[in-house]
This record gives sequence, C-alpha cells and structure tokens, in this order.
Amino acid sequence: MTLNRRSFLGTGLALGAALSAPRAIGQAKPRVVIVGGGAGGATAARYIAKDSQGAIDVILIEPTRTYYTCFFSNLYIGGFRELNSIAHNYGGLASEYGVNVVHDWVIGVDRDAKTVSTAAGHSLAYDRLIVAPGIDFVDGAVPGWSTAAQNKMPHSWKAGSQTQLLKAQIEAMPEGGTFCMVAPPNPYRCPPGPYERISMVAHVLKERNPTAKILVADPKPKFSKMALFQEGWERHYTGMVEWLGPDFGGGNVSVDPDAMTVDIDGSVEKVDVCNVIPAQKAGHIAQVAGLTDASGFCPIVPATMQSRMDENIHVLGDATIAGDMPKSGFSANSQAKVAAMAVRAALTGSRAFPAKFSNTCWSLIDTDDGVKVGASYQATEEKIAKVDGFISQTGEDAALRKATYEESLGWYAGITADMFG
Repeated sequence: MTLNRRSFLGTGLALGAALSAPRAIGQAKPRVVIVGGGAGGATAARYIAKDSQGAIDVILIEPTRTYYTCFFSNLYIGGFRELNSIAHNYGGLASEYGVNVVHDWVIGVDRDAKTVSTAAGHSLAYDRLIVAPGIDFVDGAVPGWSTAAQNKMPHSWKAGSQTQLLKAQIEAMPEGGTFCMVAPPNPYRCPPGPYERISMVAHVLKERNPTAKILVADPKPKFSKMALFQEGWERHYTGMVEWLGPDFGGGNVSVDPDAMTVDIDGSVEKVDVCNVIPAQKAGHIAQVAGLTDASGFCPIVPATMQSRMDENIHVLGDATIAGDMPKSGFSANSQAKVAAMAVRAALTGSRAFPAKFSNTCWSLIDTDDGVKVGASYQATEEKIAKVDGFISQTGEDAALRKATYEESLGWYAGITADMFG
C-alpha cells in the first residue's frame, strides 16, 4: 500500500473570526471538535467527515504539523526504519475529506457552554467533543526524574525528537558500557513496548558494541509476551540483558540524571544511557476538562466511548479506562470508529451498530523475528470486555516469525492510511 505524503495544504477555514465566532442560531451543520491528532483523533476525524458526507462540520485541533507514530518508533531505534517512515501530516484529511485542521493547543474546555479555548485565543463551539490527548507522566513517579531531565535521561514515550535523542545516545555508548531502562508500572502506553525496545537496543549493541550490558529495572513481576521476549533475548543476545523485577529491587528505583546513576533497592549503578519510562496518566487537557477520575484516566461508556462525566464528550485511546483493551494505537483506531459511528448517529440520525473492538500488538525481537498478541472485544455495561484472543508461541519456526513481522509491516501501512487518508 502506497502512502500519500502530501505537504500540509492549509486548514480549509480561516483561523480568525470564522473559528472564534459563536455558532449562529439555526446553523445547518452540527459541529464536532476533536482534540488530538493521533491514532484516535485522526481516525475519528476522517471517519466522521467521510461517512457523514459533509453533513457534519469537523474540526481537528493538533499542535504539531508532523505526527510521529509511537508504534514502530522502536524499529527506528533498532535501525529497521528511517525516522521519516513514521512521520505523517494532515494534508490528506484537509484536502480529501474537508476536515478543518487547526494547529494549536487546546488550553480549556467549558462543558456548560460547549466550547473549547486555544492558546492562540480562539473559542470553538461544539455539538460533540472528542478528546484524544494521549498520555502525560505522573509527577514524582521515579524519584530524581522529571521532564526537566528528559534530555539527560530520555523517556522516548512520545515519538519524535525524544526518539532521535535516545537512538543517538545508544549509538554513542562507550565500549562495554551500560544501558538501563526504568520500566513503567501498569497501565502504560504500548507500543512503543518497553520489551521490544530492549530487544531493539540489544540488536544495535550486538552489532556496534557487543560487550555492552542492558539492565532493566521493572516494578512488575511479569509483562506482556514475557516468555517470548525472554526466549528471544537468550537466543539472540545471550548474557546481554539482565531483567530485575520487584523481587530483585526493580520496584524501588531512583535516579540521579546529573551523576548518571540509578539506585536499585540501595545498589547504585553507574550507567551510560538511562531510558526512564515513568508512570502515566491521561493527557493534561483531559484533566483540565474534568474527565479523569482518581486513577488519572478517563472513565467511558463502552458502547459509545462517551465520557461518564459528560455525555457530549467522547474520549479515545491511551487516556481512557478501556477495560480489557490495552493502550495501543490499534486500540485507539478501533475505538475511534465506534465513537465516530455514535457521533454520526447522535447528530444526523444515522444507524449505529453494536460496538465491536479489536487489537493486535506486534513486537520485533531481532531481524525477521516477530511476535504478536491480540484479541477481539465487545462493549458491556461495565467495560470493554475481551471475547477471545491469541498470542505467538515459544519455539515457533523462523518462517512463521518472519511472516508475523511482515504482517506487521502491512498493518502499519494500513493503519496510517486509515488515520490520515
């Protein structure tokens, strides 16, 4: 599948008085405002605009002109992709589907007035609001680390410049040096998966710096695809990766970015590169809008992805409490289609079908050694519930693992076309 890489062609509407003006009484078209242009927001914008055939005014607000996918960013670190291969723009949504793409920050939501305000001073009225803000980090989650230290100890959990920085640090490690990852607690955005990232770092070091060591401090006693990764690490990177779970101090970690040290349960390790992935919460605007609960994430109505705090707002992707669904780009894309259908039904009277969801997460362990896990889901009153699932098995032959990796390449081409047109 060939991706259409247009340069940004404008927003389709003027960003001055046209956006700032209040909705006219009796205005013909209902308006949907979407905050965040990732896998959830971009997909929702495209599907609402496409399937409503112009009956709904769709405004997508996203601060960046170039969107780098978190999924497949680990493959860039591992040398399997170029950075520009995970970079996408919004020109297709504007020119092909008539989405009004506004590059700005949303700084406030007035739920009573049904308006959002932006950093540039615009106030946009909505009939329905879709919030897809991704994640932010929990302050103090890793003692000694804050976003002020992210250039010394990068998180690389938001793709782009952070991903470039981490890759450069890995490639500049001294011979026999130490790479350390401070892995996140559940729940966390994935992909980029922490353990695929370890595999990609090991792949680079095996080629460039084979006496280097990788240390993983993990607060979790187990993780997704654990047996598959540990089998792969032993097969491809024998003796390079040391994983320390909570029984070995992985849950009691602090860092000193200036000294480049990691304290693991009282044992201080001098490291050359430290990838700190803190605990996460819904993106800031979800908190500002009052859409989060005590967990820091957003409770939703599974059948429609409506916020349980406000029926006129739908929340997508990593920011949600999505029951059995993981926080993945595939999940956000799937949830966006459910929300788009619900929004169209509410605003145009079109038919809405029962919500169904799906997800697959692929990971690359080494060249042509791909594994996956996935499931289908349905909406219940309480949550998005798993119906059935699948996972790669240990001991699979090389042909099957290569086919799994190639399947992931096809999926990437397909989902990015589904998001951006």
